[in-house]
Amino acid sequence: MSVIDIGQSVILGVVEGLTEFLPVSSTGHLKIAEGFLGIPVEDEAVVGFTAVIQMGAIAAVLVYFFRDIARFAAAWGRGLVDPRARQEHDYKFAWWVIFATLPIVVAGLLFQSLVKGPLASLWVVAVSLIAGSAVMWAADRFGTGKRAEADATLSDAMLVGGSQILALLFPGFSRSGATISTGLLRGLDRVAATRLSFFLSIPALTGAGLYELKDALGGGLDPVPLLIGTVVSFAVAYASIAWLLKFVARHTFTAFIVYRVIAGLALLGLITTGVLTA
Repeated sequence: MSVIDIGQSVILGVVEGLTEFLPVSSTGHLKIAEGFLGIPVEDEAVVGFTAVIQMGAIAAVLVYFFRDIARFAAAWGRGLVDPRARQEHDYKFAWWVIFATLPIVVAGLLFQSLVKGPLASLWVVAVSLIAGSAVMWAADRFGTGKRAEADATLSDAMLVGGSQILALLFPGFSRSGATISTGLLRGLDRVAATRLSFFLSIPALTGAGLYELKDALGGGLDPVPLLIGTVVSFAVAYASIAWLLKFVARHTFTAFIVYRVIAGLALLGLITTGVLTA
């Protein structure tokens, strides 16, 4: 029997779509939502469910940035056969995304038992929400924002890609928060850092979703809620992407930082008082 019904899948799909690309931690919010819904967060099938519905959010990125992705793919293809095309920034950028994904793949394989075990605690989520806020504040405060997307380098991509490990190990830290903050600390402007975060999310989250699919289906989950959650995640994530790109062009991340601190403190209070079980 499925441990997640259709109503719960819709709620989780909305939470995933809203929080996957906003720097507030989708994993943390999903775990909180699952706690309130009475869903066993430590169940491997549930872990698989949350990873699979992330693919809805990734599909939203693919659709929203289709022209950019097609341009990168075309440049990469030309570069494979034409040495002159290898000097194009788009060709290099395509390889950078591939290289920058390797650290999170290695970390995911090495620390899988920790991620699904001790680090899945809501205590970790609460502390990571607050700690991640400090990193975002530093990025907002000290990032120069003088470099555009065309100025990005392999070093930028590798450091931003590697920062995804923080979100993997500490749910609540936020993958987008870590990657955007790293981009800002490298001197990228907010839009460039955010777009780089989006592009680097594609292989990492797609790989995680495909890897966890067997646990989601093999763990007794009904494929219907899984499909519904994924579709809802796609629709909400698409709207979130469009909103976030407009927001970062004109605002700092102060609102997200304040929200994360409040959410982290509130979660600590809920755990301490026994309302939620860590």
